[in-house]
Amino acid sequence: MNHLPLIIKREYLTKVRNKSFIIMTFLSPMIMIALIAVVAYLSQLNNNKERAISILDETGYLSEAFENTDNTTYTILSNVGLADAKNMVKEREDYGLLYISNSDAFDEVAKNVKFYSEETPSLNVISSLERKLEKRLTDLKLQNDGVNIDQINASKTSIDIAQESFEGEKSSKIDNVVKLAFGGVAGYLLFMFIIIYGNMIMRSVIEEKTSRIIEVIISSVKPIQLMMGKIIGTSLAGVTQFIIWMILGGILLIVVSSIFGIDMSQVNTPQQEMMNQAIESDGAQAMAENIIVAIGNLPLTNLVIAFLFFFISGYLLYSSLYASIGAAVDNETDTQQFMLPILMPLILAVYVGMFTVIEDPHGTVSTVFSFIPFTSPVVMLMRIPFGVPLWQQGLSLLLLIGTFVFTVWFAAKIYRVGILMYGKKPTYKELFKWLKY
Repeated sequence: MNHLPLIIKREYLTKVRNKSFIIMTFLSPMIMIALIAVVAYLSQLNNNKERAISILDETGYLSEAFENTDNTTYTILSNVGLADAKNMVKEREDYGLLYISNSDAFDEVAKNVKFYSEETPSLNVISSLERKLEKRLTDLKLQNDGVNIDQINASKTSIDIAQESFEGEKSSKIDNVVKLAFGGVAGYLLFMFIIIYGNMIMRSVIEEKTSRIIEVIISSVKPIQLMMGKIIGTSLAGVTQFIIWMILGGILLIVVSSIFGIDMSQVNTPQQEMMNQAIESDGAQAMAENIIVAIGNLPLTNLVIAFLFFFISGYLLYSSLYASIGAAVDNETDTQQFMLPILMPLILAVYVGMFTVIEDPHGTVSTVFSFIPFTSPVVMLMRIPFGVPLWQQGLSLLLLIGTFVFTVWFAAKIYRVGILMYGKKPTYKELFKWLKY
């Protein structure tokens, strides 16, 4: 008799009715949004911090490079010595003092610029001061050599290379940002889903094994049905929890932003930096148009279908391994020796996706790892936005499903023997013997 549906139902209801599961389902998004809000608030405070910087320019021609901004006020000091200027800045509690010593040569001036402050200054502040001084000194050197600055500025030309495939499909520089965002989110979701809910499956097996409930259950249920029921039931509970997280997190994000006036965009990430660079180079209007074009260029139907198949297959593959580990040990402490071989391919897939697929999505390394079953769920999902032939996707998925079937058979062998083994820490050699039973 097929007891699989009953086992799935039991596992699902057991998980969703658990008090800790219910508490963390509602508490986790609150904690996450609170952390994001705190980081955004602190970043916003840092960006809005008002600074007063005094400038002692002994050359007399570099102070013109500094203009007041919304957050920075520059005070030009004159007819005072360096010692007196330091005392004045301390008394007024200014952010710092920029001292430019006099010299006959521009190159010597550039070597004798110092910034005095009570505390270590911000890297952004120092970089901003350096850029202003570099531009001013460069212009002065060119003028000193008889070069017309206005003519140089007028001669500058901005190039924006239009991108188009041989079939006439247009794209832009921001396309890669959009594709990277989708691939990164897909790979990260799969990685976190496997880590969180794979461990949940493993703990569930260990708990039933140590409580001896498994001895009663196994008398009427085949081990492979019990294992598959746990995997599918726990997965459904995980999907339920994930959906609640997404809905509740989105609502909390809107509420926190509106009530407390916190700008979540203040939290800078590498992807946001890439987006900001694209905006600066293309302009706001061109950027909006390019985003629309980039989204239109994405194979959305292919992405959604591939995401579902690779996500589910990849999760089931790793979940079966987690279940077999739970069956082989008596407590979570003993799982450590078996966790590394499982996590290594997953970690490798993330690194290959982030550092190789982005640079060359159709290169040899990216292509090979998108066919290896233990890395393909992450790597292929990150490659697909950049355009992967359907035959490659199909072959990769077939290899993944085939490996999953083999892994389930492999895990069921360990599961069948391991769930009834107590008091002994198994070795890799003993696990290999279990496969022969």
